Amino acid sequence: MAGELPPDARMRASRAEYARRMNRVLDYIDQHLDQALDLAQLADVANFSRFHFHRIFAAWMGETLGDYARRRRLETAASRLARGSGEPVLEIALACGFGSGEAFARAFKQQFGCTPSEWRAGAPQRAAALLAALHSNPDQVHSNAGQARPRPPGDHDGSLTLYGETEMDVHIADLPAVRVAYQRLIGPYGPQIGVFWRQTMAPWMQSHGLDGQLCYGVGHDDPSVTPPDKCRYDACVTVPEGFLPTGPVSLATLPGGRYAVARFKGQPQTIGNAWMWLTREWLASSGLQCDDRPSFERFDPAGSFDPATGDMICDICIPVRAL
Repeated sequence: MAGELPPDARMRASRAEYARRMNRVLDYIDQHLDQALDLAQLADVANFSRFHFHRIFAAWMGETLGDYARRRRLETAASRLARGSGEPVLEIALACGFGSGEAFARAFKQQFGCTPSEWRAGAPQRAAALLAALHSNPDQVHSNAGQARPRPPGDHDGSLTLYGETEMDVHIADLPAVRVAYQRLIGPYGPQIGVFWRQTMAPWMQSHGLDGQLCYGVGHDDPSVTPPDKCRYDACVTVPEGFLPTGPVSLATLPGGRYAVARFKGQPQTIGNAWMWLTREWLASSGLQCDDRPSFERFDPAGSFDPATGDMICDICIPVRAL
Protein backbone atom coordinates (compact mmCIF):
# COMPACT_ATOMS: atom_id res chain seq x y z
CA MET A 1 0.00 0.00 0.00
CA ALA A 2 1.43 3.37 -1.06
CA GLY A 3 2.71 5.49 1.80
CA GLU A 4 2.65 2.68 4.36
CA LEU A 5 5.60 2.69 6.77
CA PRO A 6 7.95 -0.31 6.87
CA PRO A 7 7.63 -2.54 9.97
CA ASP A 8 10.65 -1.06 11.81
CA ALA A 9 9.39 2.48 11.27
CA ARG A 10 5.90 1.53 12.46
CA MET A 11 7.39 -0.01 15.59
CA ARG A 12 9.43 3.14 16.35
CA ALA A 13 6.43 5.38 15.75
CA SER A 14 4.26 3.25 18.04
CA ARG A 15 6.83 3.30 20.85
CA ALA A 16 7.23 7.07 20.46
CA GLU A 17 3.47 7.51 20.83
CA TYR A 18 3.48 5.37 23.99
CA ALA A 19 6.33 7.49 25.40
CA ARG A 20 4.42 10.72 24.76
CA ARG A 21 1.28 9.40 26.41
CA MET A 22 3.08 7.98 29.45
CA ASN A 23 5.02 11.21 29.93
CA ARG A 24 1.69 13.07 30.00
CA VAL A 25 0.56 10.78 32.83
CA LEU A 26 3.80 11.15 34.82
CA ASP A 27 3.65 14.93 34.51
CA TYR A 28 -0.03 14.94 35.52
CA ILE A 29 0.70 12.86 38.62
CA ASP A 30 3.45 15.23 39.75
CA GLN A 31 1.13 18.21 39.27
CA HIS A 32 -1.69 16.61 41.31
CA LEU A 33 0.06 14.85 44.20
CA ASP A 34 -2.22 16.63 46.68
CA GLN A 35 -5.33 15.10 45.08
CA ALA A 36 -6.84 11.64 44.74
CA LEU A 37 -5.52 10.02 41.57
CA ASP A 38 -8.31 8.19 39.80
CA LEU A 39 -7.29 5.32 37.52
CA ALA A 40 -9.98 6.12 34.95
CA GLN A 41 -8.98 9.79 34.84
CA LEU A 42 -5.31 8.92 34.33
CA ALA A 43 -6.24 6.50 31.56
CA ASP A 44 -8.08 9.37 29.87
CA VAL A 45 -5.03 11.64 30.24
CA ALA A 46 -3.02 8.99 28.38
CA ASN A 47 -5.87 8.23 25.97
CA PHE A 48 -5.55 4.52 26.77
CA SER A 49 -8.28 1.99 27.52
CA ARG A 50 -9.47 2.33 31.11
CA PHE A 51 -9.73 -1.44 31.33
CA HIS A 52 -6.11 -2.06 30.33
CA PHE A 53 -4.36 1.08 31.61
CA HIS A 54 -3.18 -0.32 34.94
CA ARG A 55 -1.42 -3.22 33.20
CA ILE A 56 0.08 -0.92 30.54
CA PHE A 57 1.42 1.44 33.22
CA ALA A 58 2.98 -1.36 35.26
CA ALA A 59 4.64 -2.88 32.18
CA TRP A 60 6.01 0.48 31.03
CA MET A 61 7.22 1.79 34.41
CA GLY A 62 8.16 -1.44 36.18
CA GLU A 63 5.87 -0.65 39.13
CA THR A 64 2.14 -0.39 39.64
CA LEU A 65 0.36 2.93 39.40
CA GLY A 66 -0.38 2.87 43.13
CA ASP A 67 3.27 2.14 44.02
CA TYR A 68 4.50 4.86 41.66
CA ALA A 69 2.14 7.51 43.06
CA ARG A 70 3.03 6.56 46.63
CA ARG A 71 6.75 6.73 45.88
CA ARG A 72 6.45 10.14 44.19
CA ARG A 73 4.45 11.53 47.13
CA LEU A 74 7.02 10.31 49.64
CA GLU A 75 10.02 11.44 47.58
CA THR A 76 8.50 14.88 47.11
CA ALA A 77 7.84 15.12 50.83
CA ALA A 78 11.39 13.99 51.62
CA SER A 79 12.85 16.66 49.34
CA ARG A 80 10.68 19.36 50.95
CA LEU A 81 11.69 18.24 54.42
CA ALA A 82 15.37 18.45 53.49
CA ARG A 83 15.15 22.03 52.21
CA GLY A 84 15.42 23.47 55.70
CA SER A 85 12.53 25.88 55.16
CA GLY A 86 10.82 24.97 58.42
CA GLU A 87 7.53 23.93 56.80
CA PRO A 88 5.39 22.05 59.33
CA VAL A 89 5.42 18.31 58.76
CA LEU A 90 1.61 18.19 58.60
CA GLU A 91 1.54 20.90 55.92
CA ILE A 92 3.98 18.88 53.79
CA ALA A 93 1.97 15.71 54.35
CA LEU A 94 -1.28 17.31 53.19
CA ALA A 95 0.42 18.96 50.19
CA CYS A 96 1.69 15.54 49.11
CA GLY A 97 -1.67 13.82 49.27
CA PHE A 98 -1.70 12.23 52.74
CA GLY A 99 -4.91 12.54 54.73
CA SER A 100 -3.26 12.86 58.14
CA GLY A 101 0.09 13.32 59.82
CA GLU A 102 -0.15 9.83 61.29
CA ALA A 103 -0.67 8.15 57.91
CA PHE A 104 2.21 10.16 56.48
CA ALA A 105 4.55 9.28 59.36
CA ARG A 106 3.81 5.55 59.00
CA ALA A 107 4.34 5.54 55.24
CA PHE A 108 7.47 7.70 55.52
CA LYS A 109 9.12 5.44 58.10
CA GLN A 110 8.31 2.38 56.04
CA GLN A 111 9.95 3.95 52.98
CA PHE A 112 12.97 5.67 54.53
CA GLY A 113 13.45 3.93 57.89
CA CYS A 114 13.05 7.06 60.02
CA THR A 115 10.45 9.62 61.02
CA PRO A 116 9.95 12.80 58.96
CA SER A 117 11.50 14.86 61.78
CA GLU A 118 14.56 12.60 61.91
CA TRP A 119 14.89 12.85 58.12
CA ARG A 120 14.83 16.65 58.32
CA ALA A 121 17.43 16.69 61.10
CA GLY A 122 19.71 14.35 59.15
CA ALA A 123 19.73 16.41 55.92
CA PRO A 124 23.25 17.89 56.44
CA GLN A 125 24.75 14.46 57.13
CA ARG A 126 23.09 12.95 54.03
CA ALA A 127 24.38 15.82 51.91
CA ALA A 128 27.92 15.26 53.19
CA ALA A 129 27.63 11.51 52.55
CA LEU A 130 26.39 12.12 48.99
CA LEU A 131 29.30 14.47 48.30
CA ALA A 132 31.72 11.84 49.61
CA ALA A 133 30.12 9.19 47.41
CA LEU A 134 30.31 11.43 44.36
CA HIS A 135 33.95 12.16 45.11
CA SER A 136 34.79 8.47 45.31
CA ASN A 137 32.97 7.52 42.07
CA PRO A 138 34.89 8.55 38.92
CA ASP A 139 31.90 7.75 36.72
CA GLN A 140 29.76 10.34 38.45
CA VAL A 141 30.99 13.66 39.90
CA HIS A 142 34.34 14.59 41.45
CA SER A 143 34.25 17.12 44.29
CA ASN A 144 36.51 18.94 46.75
CA ALA A 145 33.98 19.70 49.44
CA GLY A 146 36.57 21.05 51.89
CA GLN A 147 37.47 23.87 49.51
CA ALA A 148 33.93 25.24 49.30
CA ARG A 149 32.93 28.34 51.27
CA PRO A 150 29.38 29.34 52.19
CA ARG A 151 28.14 32.81 51.26
CA PRO A 152 27.50 35.47 53.91
CA PRO A 153 23.86 35.44 55.12
CA GLY A 154 21.54 37.47 52.91
CA ASP A 155 24.16 38.03 50.17
CA HIS A 156 22.40 36.86 46.98
CA ASP A 157 24.71 38.25 44.34
CA GLY A 158 28.35 37.90 43.35
CA SER A 159 30.48 34.79 43.05
CA LEU A 160 30.87 31.61 45.03
CA THR A 161 33.98 29.42 45.14
CA LEU A 162 32.85 25.84 44.62
CA TYR A 163 35.93 23.77 44.01
CA GLY A 164 39.57 24.43 43.19
CA GLU A 165 39.90 27.84 41.53
CA THR A 166 36.47 27.76 39.92
CA GLU A 167 33.98 30.50 40.76
CA MET A 168 30.36 30.94 39.74
CA ASP A 169 28.45 34.19 39.50
CA VAL A 170 25.11 33.91 41.28
CA HIS A 171 22.36 36.47 40.74
CA ILE A 172 18.58 36.66 41.09
CA ALA A 173 16.55 37.07 37.88
CA ASP A 174 12.93 37.02 36.77
CA LEU A 175 12.79 34.52 33.90
CA PRO A 176 9.92 34.23 31.42
CA ALA A 177 7.94 31.03 30.93
CA VAL A 178 9.34 28.98 28.04
CA ARG A 179 7.58 26.53 25.71
CA VAL A 180 9.77 23.50 25.04
CA ALA A 181 9.77 20.16 23.29
CA TYR A 182 11.40 17.42 25.35
CA GLN A 183 12.52 13.82 25.36
CA ARG A 184 12.77 11.98 28.67
CA LEU A 185 15.53 9.74 29.98
CA ILE A 186 14.81 7.51 32.99
CA GLY A 187 17.91 6.23 34.74
CA PRO A 188 20.94 7.33 36.77
CA TYR A 189 22.15 10.90 36.45
CA GLY A 190 25.71 11.05 35.14
CA PRO A 191 27.55 10.42 31.85
CA GLN A 192 24.56 8.85 30.13
CA ILE A 193 22.84 12.27 30.08
CA GLY A 194 25.53 13.56 27.72
CA VAL A 195 25.14 10.47 25.57
CA PHE A 196 21.36 11.03 25.49
CA TRP A 197 21.82 14.60 24.25
CA ARG A 198 24.37 13.65 21.58
CA GLN A 199 22.76 10.47 20.27
CA THR A 200 19.04 11.12 20.75
CA MET A 201 18.06 14.76 21.27
CA ALA A 202 20.59 16.57 19.06
CA PRO A 203 19.81 14.55 15.88
CA TRP A 204 16.09 15.13 16.42
CA MET A 205 16.66 18.87 16.90
CA GLN A 206 18.73 19.07 13.74
CA SER A 207 16.14 17.21 11.69
CA HIS A 208 13.49 19.73 12.82
CA GLY A 209 15.57 22.90 12.31
CA LEU A 210 15.93 23.51 16.06
CA ASP A 211 19.68 23.02 16.51
CA GLY A 212 20.25 26.76 17.16
CA GLN A 213 17.55 27.15 19.81
CA LEU A 214 18.10 27.63 23.53
CA CYS A 215 18.15 24.30 25.40
CA TYR A 216 17.30 23.21 28.93
CA GLY A 217 18.11 20.14 31.00
CA VAL A 218 15.59 19.32 33.74
CA GLY A 219 16.39 16.75 36.41
CA HIS A 220 13.08 16.07 38.14
CA ASP A 221 14.35 13.93 41.00
CA ASP A 222 16.71 14.25 43.96
CA PRO A 223 19.30 11.47 43.53
CA SER A 224 19.76 11.35 47.31
CA VAL A 225 16.09 10.31 47.61
CA THR A 226 14.99 8.63 44.37
CA PRO A 227 16.54 5.28 43.33
CA PRO A 228 19.01 5.88 40.45
CA ASP A 229 17.08 3.73 37.99
CA LYS A 230 13.93 5.82 38.63
CA CYS A 231 15.44 9.30 38.19
CA ARG A 232 13.85 11.35 35.39
CA TYR A 233 15.72 13.80 33.16
CA ASP A 234 14.16 15.88 30.36
CA ALA A 235 16.29 17.14 27.45
CA CYS A 236 14.40 20.24 26.27
CA VAL A 237 14.63 22.69 23.39
CA THR A 238 12.73 25.95 22.91
CA VAL A 239 10.07 25.73 20.20
CA PRO A 240 8.02 28.40 18.41
CA GLU A 241 4.31 28.95 18.92
CA GLY A 242 2.24 26.35 17.09
CA PHE A 243 5.06 23.79 16.90
CA LEU A 244 3.74 20.24 16.58
CA PRO A 245 6.00 17.50 17.99
CA THR A 246 6.86 14.31 16.15
CA GLY A 247 8.52 11.10 17.26
CA PRO A 248 9.01 10.43 20.99
CA VAL A 249 8.73 14.14 21.82
CA SER A 250 6.28 15.92 24.13
CA LEU A 251 5.55 19.60 24.76
CA ALA A 252 5.76 21.37 28.11
CA THR A 253 6.07 24.86 29.58
CA LEU A 254 8.93 25.65 31.94
CA PRO A 255 7.37 28.12 34.39
CA GLY A 256 8.72 31.63 34.69
CA GLY A 257 9.35 33.63 37.84
CA ARG A 258 12.18 34.35 40.24
CA TYR A 259 15.30 32.19 39.91
CA ALA A 260 18.80 32.11 41.32
CA VAL A 261 20.98 31.91 38.21
CA ALA A 262 24.59 30.70 38.37
CA ARG A 263 26.90 30.61 35.35
CA PHE A 264 28.83 27.35 35.31
CA LYS A 265 32.00 26.81 33.32
CA GLY A 266 34.01 23.71 34.06
CA GLN A 267 34.60 20.06 33.32
CA PRO A 268 31.27 18.23 32.84
CA GLN A 269 32.00 15.79 35.67
CA THR A 270 32.08 18.67 38.18
CA ILE A 271 28.60 20.06 37.54
CA GLY A 272 27.04 17.76 40.14
CA ASN A 273 29.34 19.30 42.71
CA ALA A 274 28.19 22.76 41.60
CA TRP A 275 24.54 21.78 41.99
CA MET A 276 25.20 20.30 45.42
CA TRP A 277 26.90 23.36 46.83
CA LEU A 278 24.45 25.81 45.31
CA THR A 279 21.51 24.01 46.90
CA ARG A 280 23.17 22.98 50.18
CA GLU A 281 25.49 25.94 50.88
CA TRP A 282 24.65 29.04 48.85
CA LEU A 283 20.89 28.64 49.18
CA ALA A 284 21.05 28.06 52.93
CA SER A 285 23.02 31.31 53.32
CA SER A 286 20.99 33.42 50.87
CA GLY A 287 17.82 34.22 52.80
CA LEU A 288 15.85 32.37 50.11
CA GLN A 289 14.34 28.92 49.67
CA CYS A 290 13.37 26.71 46.74
CA ASP A 291 9.77 26.44 45.67
CA ASP A 292 8.09 23.63 43.74
CA ARG A 293 8.98 24.74 40.20
CA PRO A 294 11.66 22.65 38.49
CA SER A 295 15.32 23.60 38.55
CA PHE A 296 17.17 23.36 35.24
CA GLU A 297 20.35 23.92 33.28
CA ARG A 298 20.05 26.45 30.43
CA PHE A 299 22.49 26.56 27.54
CA ASP A 300 23.02 27.73 23.99
CA PRO A 301 24.12 24.69 21.93
CA ALA A 302 26.48 26.86 19.89
CA GLY A 303 28.36 28.03 22.98
CA SER A 304 27.94 25.24 25.50
CA PHE A 305 31.35 23.65 25.01
CA ASP A 306 34.88 25.08 24.93
CA PRO A 307 36.90 22.82 22.58
CA ALA A 308 40.20 24.24 23.84
CA THR A 309 39.62 23.19 27.46
CA GLY A 310 36.77 20.69 27.28
CA ASP A 311 34.76 22.92 29.61
CA MET A 312 30.96 22.84 29.67
CA ILE A 313 29.19 26.22 29.84
CA CYS A 314 25.62 26.70 31.08
CA ASP A 315 23.41 28.55 33.55
CA ILE A 316 22.14 26.64 36.57
CA CYS A 317 18.70 28.02 37.42
CA ILE A 318 17.04 27.33 40.80
CA PRO A 319 13.50 28.61 41.53
CA VAL A 320 13.46 30.68 44.72
CA ARG A 321 11.18 32.60 47.03
CA ALA A 322 11.62 34.36 50.37
CA LEU A 323 11.99 32.28 53.51
